[in-house]
Amino acid sequence: MTDDVPERPPADGLLRALAVRRNARIGAATGLALAVAAYVFRVLELFGPFAGTREYPFFGPEVWFLLLAFVLATTSAMLVTALLTVASAYRLAREL
Repeated sequence: MTDDVPERPPADGLLRALAVRRNARIGAATGLALAVAAYVFRVLELFGPFAGTREYPFFGPEVWFLLLAFVLATTSAMLVTALLTVASAYRLAREL
């Protein structure tokens, strides 16, 4: 038995074939746009004031909604990137 580990093929070709970089850029732009829109609507109260009052510990509501906007941006960016990459993989598989 040998302790040599076989070399793995580079994944760069797969990433290029699936257009992951392009998909990530589109996902990031989509996530950022969605988060900015949600933040603006919530903080500026474009639909009017929200019913009920809450107390926000440590910071005001703007900071908490900014954190929520960050979470929304990252998760939606990852979702869009994953969906576009799956679509690229499906298209590539059909071509083969």
